[in-house]
Amino acid sequence: MDYPILSIITFLPLVGIIAMLFIPSGKKGMISFLATLITAITFIVSLPLYTMYDASKGGFQFTEKMDWISSLGIQYHLAMDGIALTLVLLTTFLSMIAVISSYTAIEKRYKEYMILLLLLQIGMTGVFTSMDLFLFYIFWEVILIPMYLLIGIWGGKERVYASIKFFLYTLAGSTMMLIAIIYLAWMHKNQFGQWSFQLLQIQKLAMDVNTQVLLFSAFALGFSIKVPLFPFHTWLPDAHTEAPTAGSVILAGVLLKMGTYGFLRFNIPLFPDATQLFAPVMMWLSVIGIVYGALMAMVQTDIKRLVAYSSVSHLGFVMLGIFALNEEGLTGGILQMINHGISTGMLFLIVGMIYERKHTRLIADYGGIAKVIPVFSVFFMIATLSSIGLPGMNGFVGEIMIMTGGFLARPLFGIIAASGVILAAVYMLWMYQRVMFGPLKHASNENLKDLNLREIGILVPLVALIFWIGVYPKGLTDKFAQDVKRLMHYSGKVTVQAVKPVMKTEKKEISH
Repeated sequence: MDYPILSIITFLPLVGIIAMLFIPSGKKGMISFLATLITAITFIVSLPLYTMYDASKGGFQFTEKMDWISSLGIQYHLAMDGIALTLVLLTTFLSMIAVISSYTAIEKRYKEYMILLLLLQIGMTGVFTSMDLFLFYIFWEVILIPMYLLIGIWGGKERVYASIKFFLYTLAGSTMMLIAIIYLAWMHKNQFGQWSFQLLQIQKLAMDVNTQVLLFSAFALGFSIKVPLFPFHTWLPDAHTEAPTAGSVILAGVLLKMGTYGFLRFNIPLFPDATQLFAPVMMWLSVIGIVYGALMAMVQTDIKRLVAYSSVSHLGFVMLGIFALNEEGLTGGILQMINHGISTGMLFLIVGMIYERKHTRLIADYGGIAKVIPVFSVFFMIATLSSIGLPGMNGFVGEIMIMTGGFLARPLFGIIAASGVILAAVYMLWMYQRVMFGPLKHASNENLKDLNLREIGILVPLVALIFWIGVYPKGLTDKFAQDVKRLMHYSGKVTVQAVKPVMKTEKKEISH
């Protein structure tokens, strides 16, 4: 690259933050314009990455590297593979959507709110592009404060409890991860004579199984809390329920993916032997989470809390795919990370839109409103069907690949995961029926206003992505196909039979 595109995408929101400091707090229109402009430019700048990334090669591209703290071997090192590419695009897209969705939802401390959203975007992008573990940890921790404040200041009635719970859970996990990161750098010094926090250098370390198990556990704790994997999930429903709409969109769409991404980027490549040992345990926790999250969602009376528990179930699918450690499971797991961000992000936007009109999220306070707000009902139905994995929509492709991968790893996992799909249809369609259909129970609902042009403009791109991925998933899966094969090599899952055809092809090309 002739210019540092990853640094530009990562730190462009910082320009908006600095500019906002000089705008009076009362100038809400100017603040909205600037935040939208910055996030839109960042998204537009990130789009060429999709075509510029050479998927046939795979691996890390767009590399930027320079010394930072030389005495400890710490470098400012950014790069991106196909997995990070899809997540960075999701981050820049949903960040723009989150800003636009906040125009009318936020009334107090609007400037500070927008500054925190932009700071979140910097941290999220940095997590997905960092190749230095020290730099990765800094971006990981940068995200903690703005999300804590977004929930604690702009959240619901129990916002203080939810924000503190989120903070403590995440901090506990990341502290163990920091200890493991420092230990890995120290091991590099012992084996190679110098400190290094570089991911590609640390992959060369010789580690016995016991060491791998300990370090895998330390990383896994931090990532499992962030996913969140059962039984580390208890902070999520509270955080989602109390967070403002944009906070829930970012939390579900991107922040939870930081945990699953961490397993893909660090646990599998760095600790392959421990990965094999822990895989059955992680798969059992995943399928438990799938069923538990679905059953908990089924009994919720609050729409937003129902969607929050659905995330526990859906992220269980992602983790099942990852630790199936086969091509079908890994591909489906990575694809479902994107799918969940789109469909659940759209659901939280829709819940926020109806909340602005009615100021309640209780299912019992609705009923029959499809007659009053028909446009809203159409978008709500699309998001609902996407979430339960209707064929032709994005959720179906990821879930069917994950279930296939789980079945190949052990048939019982595929069967349990399939029950999660059935339960998802029950709780989502039942919720939709009670909210949208039936008699118009409450007279106040007769005056509900349908979606305006801004709200339709927010949802239409999400609908387009739902159908694009559902009809043509190859547009995304091709981008990380080579990286899936690389992960399979790390986990020891590439068989001799799978390698032989490649060797034969290479011989033919050489002789020709």
